[in-house]
Amino acid sequence: MIKRSLLIFAGMVLFAATVLQAEEGVKAKSEAEINKESIAKCKATAKDGAPTPQKIMEKVNEGCELLAKEGLKAFVKFKGSDSPFFFNGAYIWIHDMKGVMRMHPIKYKLDGKPVLTLKDRKGKMLFLEMNKTAKANPNGGWVEYVWPKPGEKAASQKISFVKAVKVGNETLVVGCGVYDITKADVDKAMK
Repeated sequence: MIKRSLLIFAGMVLFAATVLQAEEGVKAKSEAEINKESIAKCKATAKDGAPTPQKIMEKVNEGCELLAKEGLKAFVKFKGSDSPFFFNGAYIWIHDMKGVMRMHPIKYKLDGKPVLTLKDRKGKMLFLEMNKTAKANPNGGWVEYVWPKPGEKAASQKISFVKAVKVGNETLVVGCGVYDITKADVDKAMK
């Protein structure tokens, strides 16, 4: 009787483990799959027109609030087809003050890589400039540079709003930008 009970129990445990593994296999997506979803979502939202500077600032502030509340586990909410952080062809990325890319939904191979000395095609050390701007402006600020549009290799004019947020014992920089406009365009739109 005890042997039979142990066999039944062992069978139930094995069945439960198999079901859990199958469920995890369905849920788990590779970074490459999530990246494809992110690029597709970004492109799909571009049909709604370019983002306004106000919308970019709103989403960066929303991202900062989410990170302040949920910490680093919130990174997953910034990528994939269900993310509310893709809008009007724009996206949010997160790097730190040490110059390490922490989360980039479109160029995921940058995650964990040092970017502080990365230069755009015009020679600007854009992440260094972003860190300086975020540090100097508690409410955030704008940085101009060139960067490829999602899914493209050629660089385009871009301006991004960046803002620092304290997460645990580190400071992260949350950024979002718009292509093909300048600081003068942003200043005009903000009036």
